[in-house]
Amino acid sequence: MKKPFTRPALHVALAAVAVGGLLTWSGHHNYLEASSHREAPLIADDPLADNTDVYAFRDPNDSEMIDILADFIPFQLPQGGPNYYHFGENIRYEIHIKNDATTTGDDITYRFTFTRTNQDPTTHFNIRLGKENLKTTYLMEQSLHGGAFTTVVTGGVVPAYNVGPRAISSSVGLGAASYDALITSAITTAGGGKVFCGPVDDPFFVDIGAIEDLGGVRPLNARDGLARRNVNTIALQIPISALQKAGKTGAMAANILDPDYVIGVWASTSRPAMKTLVAPDASGNTTGAQTVSGNYVQVSRLGMPLDNEVVNPVGNKDEFNARTPYTENPTFQANFVNPELALYMADNAPMNGAAPKPAGQTYYGEAVPGFGKLRIQSKSLAGRAGLPTNGFDFRNGADGLAVLTTAQRAGTVFADPTYGPILLQAGKPRSVDI
Repeated sequence: MKKPFTRPALHVALAAVAVGGLLTWSGHHNYLEASSHREAPLIADDPLADNTDVYAFRDPNDSEMIDILADFIPFQLPQGGPNYYHFGENIRYEIHIKNDATTTGDDITYRFTFTRTNQDPTTHFNIRLGKENLKTTYLMEQSLHGGAFTTVVTGGVVPAYNVGPRAISSSVGLGAASYDALITSAITTAGGGKVFCGPVDDPFFVDIGAIEDLGGVRPLNARDGLARRNVNTIALQIPISALQKAGKTGAMAANILDPDYVIGVWASTSRPAMKTLVAPDASGNTTGAQTVSGNYVQVSRLGMPLDNEVVNPVGNKDEFNARTPYTENPTFQANFVNPELALYMADNAPMNGAAPKPAGQTYYGEAVPGFGKLRIQSKSLAGRAGLPTNGFDFRNGADGLAVLTTAQRAGTVFADPTYGPILLQAGKPRSVDI
C-alpha cells in the first residue's frame, strides 16, 4: 500500500487507466493508452505544460458515459514543498475530440485556463489557518467545430496539494474532514457530466530507467519509475450523446464497429509566443512579475501511445509537439513502420548456429540477448479455418496480417480505407502495433 501522500486522489467514477488515439464505445471497456514524460528537449524545460498521458474509456459504472483524462507536470515528488505543483497560468490546456471523419479539424475542443492566488503572502507555508498560497481555480470552455468558445465552468476549484494531515485536517490548516473529502468537494457537475482538475498519483507503470538504458528492460524485476510520483490531471466524465456527432446515445449503436461511434482523442498545451520579465525599477525593487503577449503556440501534444516518447527520434520530437494530427509531417511515418527500438531488439545474423532465416527476417534477442525470451510468432493461428494455412508471421520482414484477403478484412478495422493501409503493410509486420 502506498503512503497517504502518494495515494491516488480521485476516488470516483473518473478512474484512471491510460490513452490517446481512437476510441470505440461498446459493451466492453476499450482503453486508449499513452505516455509521454519529458519526451522532447523543449518541453522538458517547461514541465507545467508537459502533457504526460491521455486516457479515454467507457465508464465502468455507467455505460452511457465516457471518461477522458489528461495528465500534466511529470515526476512530481509529493513532498516537494514549500512550492508544490500547480497548473500554470498563461497556458491553455486543451482536450480535443474528433467525431466526424468528413470534417476538418476538431469537432469538439475543451479548454482549461488556470488562475493562481496567494491568499496569505505573509507566511512561508503553503497552507495555514484556512488559507492557501497559490490557490488555483479554473475556467472551462468548449468550442464546437472550430467555433467560438463558450463557458462551461467558471471558478472551478483545484484542491490543495496533499501536504499532510496537519495542513489538510487540523484547525490550523484547512480543517477538512479528510483529503478524500477535499477531493470530492472539488468535483464539479457540468453539462450532464463531471469535471475534476487536481493532483493525483501517476497511474502509468514504466521501467523508464531500464528502457532508456538502451532498451535494457528487466522483465523479472522491473521497477516502476513513476511509483510515488504525482501528476496533475484534468478528468472529464462526458455523456456519449454529447460526444457522438448526431447526439445519439450509446445504446443506439448498431454494433461495436459502428463508424458513427468512433472518436479520436488527443490533448495539447499552448503558451503565448512571448514572455517578458519585468526589470527592477530605478531603486532596484522588483516583484518578479512577467508579462505575456502574442498568439498562443502549441508546445506539447499527446495522442497515440508513446509516439513521441519512444517512436520519434530526438530530432523530430519538438516539431511533432508543435504540430496537430491534422498537420502531420508525412516524413515522420517512417518512424512508425521502422521504430528504432526494434533495431536494438533484432539483427540479421544467425546466432548459435541457427539455421539461416528467410531474407530480411530476424528474431528478437540477437542484438540484445535479454530480449531472447520474447517469442515472436511465425505461425500465429495456423490451421484455423478461413485463415492462411501457415498462419501469420510477425518476424521482421514478414508480412504479418497484410496477407489477409479483402473478404477476411470485412467488418474489421482493417477494412477501413484510412487505417487499413497504415496497419497492414507488407514486409512491416508490426505496423499493426500502432
